[in-house]
Amino acid sequence: MRLTESIRQRQREGLLPVLSEIKVRSPKDGDLLRGRTPEALARVMGSCAIAGLSVVTELREFGGGLALIPRVLPHITVPVLRKDFVGGIEDIEATAAVGAACMLLTVCKLSDAQLAGFHEAAHRLGLETLVETHSAEEMARVVRLGITPDILGINNRDIQVLETDHGDVSLTEHLAAHAPPGSLLLSESSIRGPEDARRARDAGADAVLVGTSILLAHDPAQAIGALLAVGWR
Repeated sequence: MRLTESIRQRQREGLLPVLSEIKVRSPKDGDLLRGRTPEALARVMGSCAIAGLSVVTELREFGGGLALIPRVLPHITVPVLRKDFVGGIEDIEATAAVGAACMLLTVCKLSDAQLAGFHEAAHRLGLETLVETHSAEEMARVVRLGITPDILGINNRDIQVLETDHGDVSLTEHLAAHAPPGSLLLSESSIRGPEDARRARDAGADAVLVGTSILLAHDPAQAIGALLAVGWR
């Protein structure tokens, strides 16, 4: 199933579409596995009605690796989003080869030629794209390049400082109005619980991606359930 289809399915079911995330560590919060294996976390998350699973494969700062994806795939039935910094076509080919359904393209990390070329290459290989922005200028750049993302992301934190800033969901509230009409909008990062998720939904987000707050929760399944219960508008 495509990630966009899974998001729409959760909306039809009256649930807030939630992408949970497996992330080994973060520069801000340190170790996020806390003795758990990625497989165990995938089983817990996959037992909930999530719309998709984000897997952070960036190695240097977030401790990931491409091998995480085939490790978790047997334990879930929803599409996987690979989150990493794309350096070339070979990264896109590798993403498709391990079974991911969608890949991240971070606007601030790519030149115009890379952004347009990687988006086209991803589609050619059967992948959807999450094109991630952090400002109205970056959204305008996507439009100027003629790119129609499968999913348009708003990262509430600044990836340029590895999300160590204190951004919050107010960025989604500000930027959602700048999204091109018809965009499938994903609010990412700094969603600490149901109230933040509700604010993102009410601002115009079609789905939320929640990583750290779920991973730090005493009961990740309960934390996911509380987000799902926010419901679809």
